[in-house]
Amino acid sequence: MNFQLTEEHFAVQQAARDFAQNELLPGVIERDTHQKFPVEQVKKMGELGFLGMMVDPKYNGGGMDSISYVLAMEEISKVDASASVCMSVNNSLVCWGLEKYGTEEQKEKYLKKLAVQGIGAFCLSEPEAGSDATSQRTTAEDKGDYYLLNGTKNWITNGSTASVYVVIAQTDAAKKHKGINALIVEKGMPGFVVGKKEDKMGIRGSDTHSLMFTDVKVPKANRIGDDGFGFSFAMTTLNGGRIGIASQALGIAAGAYELAVKYSKERKAFGKTLSEHQAIQFKLADMATKIDAARLLVHQAAWLKDQKKDFVKAAAMAKLFASQIAQEVTTEAVQIHGGYGYVKEYHVERLMRDAKITQIYEGTTEIQKMVISRELLR
Repeated sequence: MNFQLTEEHFAVQQAARDFAQNELLPGVIERDTHQKFPVEQVKKMGELGFLGMMVDPKYNGGGMDSISYVLAMEEISKVDASASVCMSVNNSLVCWGLEKYGTEEQKEKYLKKLAVQGIGAFCLSEPEAGSDATSQRTTAEDKGDYYLLNGTKNWITNGSTASVYVVIAQTDAAKKHKGINALIVEKGMPGFVVGKKEDKMGIRGSDTHSLMFTDVKVPKANRIGDDGFGFSFAMTTLNGGRIGIASQALGIAAGAYELAVKYSKERKAFGKTLSEHQAIQFKLADMATKIDAARLLVHQAAWLKDQKKDFVKAAAMAKLFASQIAQEVTTEAVQIHGGYGYVKEYHVERLMRDAKITQIYEGTTEIQKMVISRELLR
């Protein structure tokens, strides 16, 4: 693995950092408080190329590698994890899946728009199908030239703001996971209703909704891959998605660490700055070491993906570790801030709340351990 970043990588990193500081930081506390989706900011993310970073330029994408993607994800997540999860879903789950497995017609119709201005949603979880993705209750009944879609999806990122939804549904229950399909559903299709927005602990600016489908007619042309390919599509896509969430967790941790360092140099106690106290120095040393270790795991997974090597174990390890250190580092950042850390004005309490979800979505901590142990013992 080459650990040397190129000039292009540094340019992408700087562009993402500038965008996060200049466009996302102003108003981020208000958006969190009032659960406001960053509409204008996400629109600008699309204009700057952050929503289709790895998509081939012939489909309006940036044609960048996965290293560029995780660098940008880290910088944006330092400031606003609600914006970065929108970016992650669109890049890792929707655009990547469509480009790799979609037909040319699907790419022309959907991918070109998603890469620059549209927002996509990935619809797998259900009221009774979270970690157990084989237990799909949403059905897609084969009606010849279309599927009749019925069911409910839960906790869908970009739930009301997306224009394109990739929905995983069961067509033939007798075939179990081999009877599942992935369908492209458009907003506005008759029978498709967006439910209430979830009132969440963290990533409160993210647009998280339940979705209901009642006799929605989805053309056969909107199926991704062969009949029964849906489960494999979902699992393969999620492997890449874990790299995105790992980089989000890394960014949340790094953002909290940077705030803690800054505060420790300004705040005085017992006649000297906090950063002059060994107890704080040791906390910062532990935080920095964990962040660097997580970054190496994230970059390794991204590099393996770019080299078209097996990255399943690496992605799971990156997500497992980065999400754990996000929890640890943000908690310590609040501790270093003391009472101020418990106040919204200082940002670290929000980062601590945002960190928790990285241990849950796109495969819980427990699922990552299952994936890792399976790969180790295979």
